[in-house]
Amino acid sequence: MESHEIIKDAVDKTGPKEVAAELGLSLSLIYKWAQAAEEDGSGSRNPLDRVLQLVEITDDHSLIQWLCVRTGGYYVHNHSTESEEGYEVVPATNEIVQQFADLLQVITQAAFDQSISEDESERIRKVWEDLKRYTEGFVRCCEDGDFEKMLTREKPGQVD
Repeated sequence: MESHEIIKDAVDKTGPKEVAAELGLSLSLIYKWAQAAEEDGSGSRNPLDRVLQLVEITDDHSLIQWLCVRTGGYYVHNHSTESEEGYEVVPATNEIVQQFADLLQVITQAAFDQSISEDESERIRKVWEDLKRYTEGFVRCCEDGDFEKMLTREKPGQVD
């Protein structure tokens, strides 16, 4: 879907007048956001396009991460799928199992004293994000039918 279609669907659920009033914007601007931006002047550069452009300019996914957290979710970046030779499904599967074991170990160590500190919580989050990232790469390679692509996936501790 295009950004203007996403905005149109979202605005239609609440109603354009209410959205415009809550945002303190004109109703016509809300309608323009919900139209394709074309050379003839209809449509307008919408907030989704602007956020995407900001992410592309800064190459900083923390902007998207912030939005996800604020809306009750969490962002997991899908990496590129360039294939390199020499990686097979069994070692990739073993890596996922090892990363899951690492997560359980971090949780167990943190909970040993019957409480989890802020630092321990941050460590759990980091190990969990590493596991999600690697596993998402594995699943994408499965979907593509190319397990050799796992070689290019980021390993635990690497940041995109």
